[in-house]
Amino acid sequence: MTRTTHGFVPVEPGLAAPTLHTVLVEQSVSPAAPASGVSSTPRLGVLTGGADSPGLNAAIRAVVCQGIGAGYQVYGLLNGWRGLLNGDARRMDEGTVRDILALGGTILGTSRLSMAMDQADAATVREQLTHLGLRGVVVIGDHETLQTAHLLSRHGVHVVGVPETMDNDIAGTEYCIGFDSAVTTVAEALDKLHTTASAHHRVMVVEVMGRNTGWVALAGGLAGGAHRILVPEAPFTLDELAAFVSKRSMGGHGFSIVVVAEGVNVAATGPRIADNPSPQEGGALLFGGRRQPTPGELIGEALERLTGLETRVTVLGHVQRGGSPSVYDRLMASRFGAAAADAAIAGQWGSMVALRDNKVSLIALAESVSGLRRADAELVRLTETLTGAASGGIYSFKPLVAG
Repeated sequence: MTRTTHGFVPVEPGLAAPTLHTVLVEQSVSPAAPASGVSSTPRLGVLTGGADSPGLNAAIRAVVCQGIGAGYQVYGLLNGWRGLLNGDARRMDEGTVRDILALGGTILGTSRLSMAMDQADAATVREQLTHLGLRGVVVIGDHETLQTAHLLSRHGVHVVGVPETMDNDIAGTEYCIGFDSAVTTVAEALDKLHTTASAHHRVMVVEVMGRNTGWVALAGGLAGGAHRILVPEAPFTLDELAAFVSKRSMGGHGFSIVVVAEGVNVAATGPRIADNPSPQEGGALLFGGRRQPTPGELIGEALERLTGLETRVTVLGHVQRGGSPSVYDRLMASRFGAAAADAAIAGQWGSMVALRDNKVSLIALAESVSGLRRADAELVRLTETLTGAASGGIYSFKPLVAG
């Protein structure tokens, strides 16, 4: 198998390459050969699973370099758990991970594969690990990916986890790969929306990711100067929100920006949501072409109806997952990847690397999947204080178009 500037080029009939392989190297990369007997060189696998976010390639790079430095051969398993189940692996070396530090996505590909991971599934995985000669696997992924890793670990499969999700909500760690890049994208989008909102004196509702928690909305909204931030952790009503926006408008503030986490419970906000809100361009499309309004669109439509103020909705969507990782994500992904490789080499299976008190440490995988890490009350209170101050008339000056 030869390597080109467009990634892995399969030479085996019917073998499809992942779509995100964009590594700028010219070296040869070979499929993993079945292990015959006891290999003199230990082998370690690495995979990326679940939803992608910037920083995955930096973590892969660290695992590969740390493993090779310890005398291991490192194999990338393609397209998440699917690659492990199918035995679809590639030998990796320093050339494979050259120049991928700043690359978004994942050169290994990923997939969302829902499996019970019972004894039968675990037996299949163990057979593939034996077939490939791998002592274990470093698993880089989100909550669902780590849940699968934990179930496999309980059945004796050797795994070490690395937390990666822009939602930043994996239990047991203060940071997950991808979070800083995502909130930077949100803050930059809000910076741009400020100017057009002020020019047209509009209400801007910006929906960001955060299916279960409000970390992205809180951090991105706070950094981007949002005037109100709605998250699952802090209940609100549409009447209260409409009153807040109206008060800002009557107080001389020319526009308002409301950030909405996609996981807010719109149904619990009161009987103000229209049965059939007017759709806006750019929203979600379900299979079959039927369009369903997003939470941000539902709130935006209700705000315009309740306040009489012109309102626009922006759903940032998957742009939050794309692009190059931020400096902090490159740093943390490198630290996490190296620490995970060290843990695997030391035989500390069934663990996950985590950030605690700004130090990288190991915790049990069981802790990481024990629940979701909710946005802390202190950050919610800080957000309420700062957004309230920005709209409560405490400033001694009034710009021509106040924000």
